[in-house]
Amino acid sequence: MSAAKTLSAAEIHTALDRLARSISERHRADSKVVLLGIANGGITLARRLGARLGLKHVGTVDISFHRDDIGRNPIPKEFSPTVIPVDVTGAVVILVDDVLFSGRTVKAALDELFDHGRPAKVELAVLIDRGSHKLPIAADYVGLTLEAREAEKIHVVLDPAHPANDIVQISSAKSSAR
Repeated sequence: MSAAKTLSAAEIHTALDRLARSISERHRADSKVVLLGIANGGITLARRLGARLGLKHVGTVDISFHRDDIGRNPIPKEFSPTVIPVDVTGAVVILVDDVLFSGRTVKAALDELFDHGRPAKVELAVLIDRGSHKLPIAADYVGLTLEAREAEKIHVVLDPAHPANDIVQISSAKSSAR
């Protein structure tokens, strides 16, 4: 068993700046861009990106009913409903999540999104891409790329009230893989 690795708030904020810069280079401030944080890990990240980009259309996508493992893992107690602030039809939607691992979460988010309309384009922004994707899904915007073994867990904590408390820990997973 290896020792846990930790990323500091400063490293996380640098990655957030990288994400915001990459998104702003591709999309004008006045374009119809909607940021949707995938519940639960992407919500705070989407709000922070929206604030940095000056975007007013920031919402959430709940994937609970679209997960392919719902029989093994019940709906979490920390339920965050889908809240989409504008009609997504014809919009550029950027799905936002903390960690891209297998791709199953993103697939579930796409299923939920398309229940609400047909965007002109869907992109993906992630704070951390850890590799080992099981589906052919890749992020358009990546804050950090971390190599983690299959048995390791990446735990991201973005403190909504106190960003100085943000932390990412990589440790041996003893239970549920993401």
